[in-house]
Amino acid sequence: MTAPLKNRDMSRASVEPLARPTVGSPANHPHRLIHGPLHTRAKKSLRVMKFGGTSVADASCITKVAHIVRDSLRESSIIVVVSAMSEVTSKLVEAAAQSESGNSGRVATIFEELRERHASVASALVRSAQKRQRLCRKMHALVQTAGVLCEDVLLRGALTLRARDSITALGERLAVLLVAAALAEQEVASEAIETTELIVTDACHGAAEPLMDLTRERCEARLRPLLLQGIVPVVTGFIGATVEGVLTTLGRNSSDYSGTILGAALDADDVTLWTDVDGILTADPKIAPDARSIPQMSYQEACALAEMGAKVLHPKALRPIIQRGIPLMIRNTFAPDRPGTKITASGPRSHTRK
Repeated sequence: MTAPLKNRDMSRASVEPLARPTVGSPANHPHRLIHGPLHTRAKKSLRVMKFGGTSVADASCITKVAHIVRDSLRESSIIVVVSAMSEVTSKLVEAAAQSESGNSGRVATIFEELRERHASVASALVRSAQKRQRLCRKMHALVQTAGVLCEDVLLRGALTLRARDSITALGERLAVLLVAAALAEQEVASEAIETTELIVTDACHGAAEPLMDLTRERCEARLRPLLLQGIVPVVTGFIGATVEGVLTTLGRNSSDYSGTILGAALDADDVTLWTDVDGILTADPKIAPDARSIPQMSYQEACALAEMGAKVLHPKALRPIIQRGIPLMIRNTFAPDRPGTKITASGPRSHTRK
């Protein structure tokens, strides 16, 4: 593959349409994989599962994610929300900054490294050569699109917040394709969906806020029919779009927030944030090796910890679900049998959802 910034002679006009991803645009190709019998949602709870960057860091991790989802489908309908693979967003932030600085060589290197990393994961996940090639073509097209956006920044010599959002969104757009492919390998029906179709936001690029009424309408129309057919939506975290369809992001490390927004929009029975620790711990395990997980806590206690900088929970994550009384769990992808931490309105006194 030729690096996206080399030997390219593209006019400013030619890249402008790509800088404005729209809801339902041709760039948002769903990755629909249907296997096995269909199920209805009757008598099944609805759970939103968000998997962080360390949970999708490589092929082995993504396979663990697929196993967790497959096993949970026996009792619940599932919506999966996916972060970018670990360190990918940081690389994309660097690519955007280097584009503004005019360092085309470094930008090309970053995109080639990202292309190779994701292609390697695809090769490890997908057995069929034909399906693997199809997946890699989709990822190649997404990488090329982000490369064109960086070229535009190079030509202009300026990085807008809007362009930065579109560039840094690449990681999640790639990750959902890989997770959907891993689910297909487990014979789980799935569809990869970009949240430009679901989460409607204001136009505050880099720190957008959801417009919940419109988001609820979009989620009901787009996701509910899939859930009723037993199809697992695999959804990008971090990303939204304005009413006009311009891509936005919710802020760094905001996939937790994406998960709770979707949970609130569909009145899910619970939301689980899957990460690499056993919930919220009594202390930093790097400092206190005997730190243990806190089994239950209240929204108020969890909000206080998040505002003080607890890395395990995004400060905004609880906002959408508090009013609807939806429990939030934090669990370990690499130790799924451990209960983790459950966060509810009244904490340890809460045994049932009210």
